[in-house]
Amino acid sequence: MTALTSAPSRFRLPLAAVFFCALIAAAAPLTANTLEGVSYSVIGGGRVDIKLDLAEPVINASDFSTESPPRIAIDLNDTSNRWHERRLPVGSGAVSAVSAVEAGGRTRMVIDLSRPASYSLRQEGSSLVVTVDGGVAIGGSPLLSAEIDPTKRAAISTSNELESIDFRRGRDGEGRIELVFTGEGVGADMRDIGNRLQLELANVRVPERNQRRLDVGDFATPVQSIDVRAIGDSGARLEITTTGAVDTLAYQTGTRYVIEVAAKREPTAVERRSKAPDYVGERVTFNFQDVPIRSLLQLIAEVSELNIVVADSVSGNITIRLDNVPWDQALDVVLQAKGLDKRRQGNVMWIAPQPEIAAREKEMEDARIAIEERAELITDYIPINFGNAEEIAALLTTQSEQAQGGGGGGQSQSRGFLSPRGSVSYDRRTNTLLVNDIPQKIEEIRELVVLLDRPVQQVLIESRIVLASESFARDLGARFGISGSREDGDGNIISTGGSTESVDGMSARAINNRMGGISRGLPTFGTGTRSSDGVTDDAVFPAINERLNFNMPAPVGAGSFALAVLGADYLLDLELSALQIEGRGEVISNPRVITANQQLASIKQGSEIAFQSVTGTGQNAQPTMEFKEVALVLEVTPTITNDGRVFLNLLVKKDELDRWEAGLQGSRVPIISTREITTAVLVQNGQTVVLGGVYEVDSREFLQKVPYLGDIPVLGNLFRNKNRSANKAELLIFVTPKLLRESL
Repeated sequence: MTALTSAPSRFRLPLAAVFFCALIAAAAPLTANTLEGVSYSVIGGGRVDIKLDLAEPVINASDFSTESPPRIAIDLNDTSNRWHERRLPVGSGAVSAVSAVEAGGRTRMVIDLSRPASYSLRQEGSSLVVTVDGGVAIGGSPLLSAEIDPTKRAAISTSNELESIDFRRGRDGEGRIELVFTGEGVGADMRDIGNRLQLELANVRVPERNQRRLDVGDFATPVQSIDVRAIGDSGARLEITTTGAVDTLAYQTGTRYVIEVAAKREPTAVERRSKAPDYVGERVTFNFQDVPIRSLLQLIAEVSELNIVVADSVSGNITIRLDNVPWDQALDVVLQAKGLDKRRQGNVMWIAPQPEIAAREKEMEDARIAIEERAELITDYIPINFGNAEEIAALLTTQSEQAQGGGGGGQSQSRGFLSPRGSVSYDRRTNTLLVNDIPQKIEEIRELVVLLDRPVQQVLIESRIVLASESFARDLGARFGISGSREDGDGNIISTGGSTESVDGMSARAINNRMGGISRGLPTFGTGTRSSDGVTDDAVFPAINERLNFNMPAPVGAGSFALAVLGADYLLDLELSALQIEGRGEVISNPRVITANQQLASIKQGSEIAFQSVTGTGQNAQPTMEFKEVALVLEVTPTITNDGRVFLNLLVKKDELDRWEAGLQGSRVPIISTREITTAVLVQNGQTVVLGGVYEVDSREFLQKVPYLGDIPVLGNLFRNKNRSANKAELLIFVTPKLLRESL
């Protein structure tokens, strides 16, 4: 085995500006291109190459630049964005960062500059390369034989006004802030200050209507609030409060300035495995014909300044030509070409054939397993604070025996997180794990228990049930009657009244007068008491119900107006009555309950109504006492999501006694009015949502009248009764979940 050590900077290879291998673009859809990735490289003279990897060559693109703030924008039309990173920090030459945003079927690349610089573009296969110079002049170059439109370059406006500000949630959960100005070319400078983004706008006046604070936390985006303030007479400042790690993207087009704030997305395991390695080593150029592999590794050791140890089994020659590639990439290419592999510890790298490295690692793993099988077993006691020792013991092993009694536990088989000789049991009384294993495994189990044994987050669920009712009733009625009796010269007696009893009484009195020799025999109306034959010596006075021809008044208790006209031989009775009833009521029930995450909670308030029922018939009839529950019930199972929202499985029920109905053999049965909702809903923390509602309207109109007479205008009101009623009822159910802090 030979050690190749680095020498002090005596040997350096020239640098160039071209990558080693061509990138293979993925097949793109027939209808559009796709941006697959963005990378950059620093070349001589302070210049930076920014490479846009596309699925197909660019066929429709345009570019422009701005002076303040200094930026370069490239619009890739009919191109979708599959670049996972929203912003690529550069910090070299005049380039600060590179961003990409997709909207309206196109992808815009924005290159933020620290100072004005010229640039050029060229096509390399399916990739588009933007070279940004380190100078201070703004310029461009033709892109795909298309001249840059100078009208696209924006100039700073000397006076502008913030016309409106809008916020909305993007399709991927990002917050989108859109500022609209009265003119183009707004000077903007955005800085990241902790959990705030600060945007300074120069020469911008903010009207008083736009100087406000926008609370946008309910949109479920990383943006929590936006403060718009005026700075002096010709400036403005936006402070955007965010939560968590975020990626920001800002660009200006016409009179609009758009800021997108998205949560920083961690790459998935598949993306991490498929991601190409990042090579950051110093660039080298190799052009050798049949050179010994050990000599080439010596050159790489000189460039990398690493201590490289080469196994004795490494031999042979290699022909290689690499132009301006990082030395770590060149090393990987050489190792792959010769079937070699490497292992690095600190600044020492061991290189050997792949089978030799695999065999050595297998021997080391076998030795580790052998040591574990011979290691001394120790016993450790791990107290559980918030969880259940029995459940955690089941998690640590794929098979476990049930504990017997409260003082001991079951012995589990050697599977799961334990070593082949390890075992775990538990004590219910003290809620403690009893682990018997090698020290290394016990330490791992302790670390795992720390992750599992955490307090469960709690949720306060507040529900409000609102019952609102409104009733209206109006009743108009009248009572009308004419009573009288007259005897003409021929001895004919003519009587009228509201009933046969009234007419009979008056006729009998007239006959009695005639038989007694009284002139004309006319009955008199007075206040005497009626005798058993319906006639008194002093007067004839029919009761009011006997005198009425039309009797349809409003209900008892209504306002009324009565009129009576008493003539020599007639009596006129008239009564008008009216009733209007208005009622408004509101019942609010507010059940609350606190429960842990994914735990069912129930709260109930009410009573049981007793009633008697009869079973059987005849002589076999037996009365029994039954009970019916009338209660307000709230049952809920909350699930807290990773983004801080709450998913609720809910049952809300409110019963009321409506009325009693007659049952068998004089028994009474209660009729219960039930209001119930069962649903599942996803709610923001602290947000109130309406689960449901019922709106009922009952409108009725009744009319009773005497035919024909009741249809006469105005006068017809004396011969009819009119009733109109309207009842409205509304049921609304609200729910508000609130996450409780652990300190509470």
